[in-house]
Amino acid sequence: MDKEALLTTVQDKLKAQFGEGIISSDLLYDYPVFTIKSELICDVVRFLYNDEELAFQYLTTLAGLHYPDNKGQELGVMYQLHNLPKNLRIRLKIFFSINNPVVPTITSVFSAANWMERQEFDFFGIIFNGHPNLKRILNMDEMTYHPMRKEYPLEDGTREDKDDKMFGR
Repeated sequence: MDKEALLTTVQDKLKAQFGEGIISSDLLYDYPVFTIKSELICDVVRFLYNDEELAFQYLTTLAGLHYPDNKGQELGVMYQLHNLPKNLRIRLKIFFSINNPVVPTITSVFSAANWMERQEFDFFGIIFNGHPNLKRILNMDEMTYHPMRKEYPLEDGTREDKDDKMFGR
């Protein structure tokens, strides 16, 4: 199945099952990408896992996202699912407010999501509701911030020892 056909097939099945819960679908960089309402993520993942034709039964990636300028939807999670026998891949995205970073866990569908969700909790502060053991996995428990959020300047603006004329700034 080519990428366009996969996009159409998955889009039709998701729209039939979840209606307005599917916000958008696009083919980005030759990859079918579906943006869905965050509260539906577990149901959508379970549907894609159990559907006989699609059978997305391998979680390749789960990654946190931070877009500080996207007011009301500053944080997100990206999931990549894979159908190994047919070598089909899709990407799901959800977005939500940084003020309420709570989304459902998908550990009931993919046990491998356990450590992935813990990592995104640790680095982005995303709370996966229903997770069996949601605690920091790489950073110290004493940390009061989430280091992967884009909340810090990239450079120290007070430095006087830098000459930026060679770097096009």
